[in-house]
Amino acid sequence: MAAPQSTGSTSIRTASRTTLGRALMWPAVTAGVGVLLIYNSFGTAADDKPPAPPAAVASAQPSPVASPTPEILGSHAAPAPLPPSPTTVGPTMPRSVPKRLSIPAIGVNAPFTDLSLGPNGQLDAPPPEDSNLVGWYKDGATPGERGASIVAGHVDTMTGPAVFLQLQHLKPGAKVDITRADGSVATFKVDSVEQFSKAKFPDDRVYADTNSAQLRLITCGGAYDKTAKDYKDNVVAFAHLDTFTEG
Repeated sequence: MAAPQSTGSTSIRTASRTTLGRALMWPAVTAGVGVLLIYNSFGTAADDKPPAPPAAVASAQPSPVASPTPEILGSHAAPAPLPPSPTTVGPTMPRSVPKRLSIPAIGVNAPFTDLSLGPNGQLDAPPPEDSNLVGWYKDGATPGERGASIVAGHVDTMTGPAVFLQLQHLKPGAKVDITRADGSVATFKVDSVEQFSKAKFPDDRVYADTNSAQLRLITCGGAYDKTAKDYKDNVVAFAHLDTFTEG
């Protein structure tokens, strides 16, 4: 989610939707209790009421001039939490933290790390030292649970290309496998891959509560702004739980 060199942390704030939209260095998620998430503040997932949508996320991306300034991955104020959905649609799984992400179509095979909110209310980005690492908002829905699970990764780091370099090329119908701590494997099917300006990031759409098990893969994209030392856009892959195997 970064330009070929820059590190930083994804931020999530509890500010207004507009503010979060711009601060998104990593998309943020909001909690069901009104707390902003992913790169903002996420709420703890509940049995039948997954956390509300994130607000903005910031990613630490390297700048072409080797600046330590973090890159912005997403943006916007967190949307207001939605009421719980009355009916769950499609397959769902019990809560279990993710351990490994596999996306054969773009050559991704990477371990997970937990992401949480920093002192400024923004979601921290995955460590920039490891280019083959993805992070998930640990206070949100786990992959396979009802709700939108948020997974973020860098597009590049100070040392070169990173885990989500090819995310923008992922096609609808592609499979995303996530191995979980309980030994189960959640298989998601990609619905679409879209690019959004960080200045107009659709928080409601990306982080809103859902009545099915959903997945959002997020990284940086678009042109790299050398002055701001950040990418201007975010690339988001939308996917839904298709099948799963128990551990």
